[in-house]
Amino acid sequence: MDQDGGAGWISTLKRYLPLAIIAAGLLLAYSLGLHGYLSLDSFLASRDMLGRFVSEHTTLASVCYVVGYAILVGFAFPAAAIFTIASGFLFGWFLGGILTIIGATIGATVIFLAARYAFGNLLRKRAGGAIARFADGFRDDAFAYLLVLRLTPVLPFVAVNIAPAFFNVALKTYVVTTFLGIIPGSMVYAFLGSGLNQALANVGEGDIEIADLVTTEMTIALLGLAALAILGLVLKKTYFRGRRPAAAVAKTPGG
Repeated sequence: MDQDGGAGWISTLKRYLPLAIIAAGLLLAYSLGLHGYLSLDSFLASRDMLGRFVSEHTTLASVCYVVGYAILVGFAFPAAAIFTIASGFLFGWFLGGILTIIGATIGATVIFLAARYAFGNLLRKRAGGAIARFADGFRDDAFAYLLVLRLTPVLPFVAVNIAPAFFNVALKTYVVTTFLGIIPGSMVYAFLGSGLNQALANVGEGDIEIADLVTTEMTIALLGLAALAILGLVLKKTYFRGRRPAAAVAKTPGG
């Protein structure tokens, strides 16, 4: 009896250990005040030093960026947008966007696996109401459903990272849809960073004014953000509303 109880306790500990590490890491980061360093002001203050490091050690800097971004996403640390903008500033919009996509996919996969290992079976057994309907979406067409969630602002990024873990989504489907779904947003924010870089280069050592930010890159980036918002609204109305009649038919007796 004691052995069974001990084995069960060890099994439970192993199951929740990955999430416990993530929670502990997040708590440690906040207690050390790291969130204060991962801000736009902090980045702009150190941009010259970072720029020199990237230009002198591009490969190493790229690896460090991918690892850092994966850690941020894996620990659900809310600084991904700043990091993405910084990627465009330091690496250029194309390389910066690619590095962001890789790092974000790795980090999202880590937290997905941790959540699925800890809670997946438990939540699937107790799913009901809105959670059950959410599960139906993944079960009917997990690839399309998750891809649309990635492309639309229906849920926060961290929520979309974790939610599929509760509904038996295949790892391959999760990784592919995450990679593809975050391409538009990553590229737009990286382009925004490259526009900021050009704006600061135009200003030089002087004070920044609003007119200085109106560069070609910044204009294109802002148009891209608007396009993403419109795409999200269109997909939300066409895909999610289009699913409701089918769900209603499925619940109709004899349907």
